[in-house]
Amino acid sequence: MNKTESAGLIQIAGISDQAEADLLVEAGVDWLGFPFRLDVHQEDLTVEAAARIIRRLPASVFGVLITYLNEEKEIVRLANRLGVQHIHLHGEVSAELLRDLHQQSKWVLIKSLVVRNGNLEELLQDVRRFAPYVDAFITDTFDPESGASGATGRTHNWQMSRKLVSASPRPIILAGGLRPGNVGQAIQTVRPAGVDVHTGVEDAGGRKDPQRVHQFVQRARQAFRRFPPVRPFNRSSLVR
Repeated sequence: MNKTESAGLIQIAGISDQAEADLLVEAGVDWLGFPFRLDVHQEDLTVEAAARIIRRLPASVFGVLITYLNEEKEIVRLANRLGVQHIHLHGEVSAELLRDLHQQSKWVLIKSLVVRNGNLEELLQDVRRFAPYVDAFITDTFDPESGASGATGRTHNWQMSRKLVSASPRPIILAGGLRPGNVGQAIQTVRPAGVDVHTGVEDAGGRKDPQRVHQFVQRARQAFRRFPPVRPFNRSSLVR
């Protein structure tokens, strides 16, 4: 078994520059997330700077486009400019769009499931609609104050994510308010295939903090060994 299959996947998003990318790679992160074309938050760097970072990643680490775009041509154009194979669609998209991207057999597709109070049945319907066309889902937290559905620093009801993990035929990544202090409990409760963190490993200035990054990775790896994913990733199926 490879690292991702045996120990779960770790993604850290919101990379500002090459130094942060080098820190995350050295710490053992599997995926680096690059958010672009956002509804609420500002972008961390330019597309050109992100593409340079992605080109320098080792073969075992993948760059992921995280975007709210919902037009196929725009998504493909941006993914090609970045040089990524992994696309995380975080906005409102149709099953038809996912089907069209899936049929190209070029992209690893991840669809977000944004958790709000009382929307479990809606999310379960989304799982059924989108599962034929995606490789994975990612749960995240809606913030009613800002309207943001990512990088909110807020947790959600992990029992809802646990039910989604049980129901989904695809692996599920857990995001939303994770940090070194709670990632172990989150993995134990949800049993996800991976975890994603953005603001939870940053300092007051919004930079990735080396100590927090290393603590997060270490504690996530320990928890994944004790509480393996219900439905793990198969790394070979995620490389195209």
